[in-house]
Amino acid sequence: MTGAVRLEPVNEQNLEPLLSVAAAEAEPGEVMPPVEAPAGWSLARRDAFREFHRASFAGLTGPTRTQMYAILAGGEVVGMVRMTRRDEPGTVETGMWLGRSARGQGLGVAALRELLNEAAAAGMRTVVAETTPDNIEALKVLGKCGAKLREDGGKVHAEICLDSTPPAL
Repeated sequence: MTGAVRLEPVNEQNLEPLLSVAAAEAEPGEVMPPVEAPAGWSLARRDAFREFHRASFAGLTGPTRTQMYAILAGGEVVGMVRMTRRDEPGTVETGMWLGRSARGQGLGVAALRELLNEAAAAGMRTVVAETTPDNIEALKVLGKCGAKLREDGGKVHAEICLDSTPPAL
């Protein structure tokens, strides 16, 4: 399945499939900001997930300055990748999650490469990300997509220049 992904802007049609994957194959803290709600995928947390994603339906020019994409593999939603406009001109920040069953198949690299194409098409020059040194899989994905990594204060900062071509797999 490596590389067989498509990105689709998150909308009402794919929001419930996205929530289903999140609830079945991820922890809430992996896929959304913290909310005051009972532990696990409670009704309140599911509602917060929906509202979190709906807030970004307007894309990069909307109030959240964020475009979220459902990651589809084989026609099925398997995760989400986003880009959020930063204050620096031509720069967006990215973040991603995949359901457990979609991990380790090269889908993260393929999804990030698709996002880089979307960012370039939107006129961006730089994509940045932040993770932790122990998030080995995220570091691998970022590295395979040409990110320059810099560790600082327990965080790893990644920067991908869209003027250069990411290395081949």
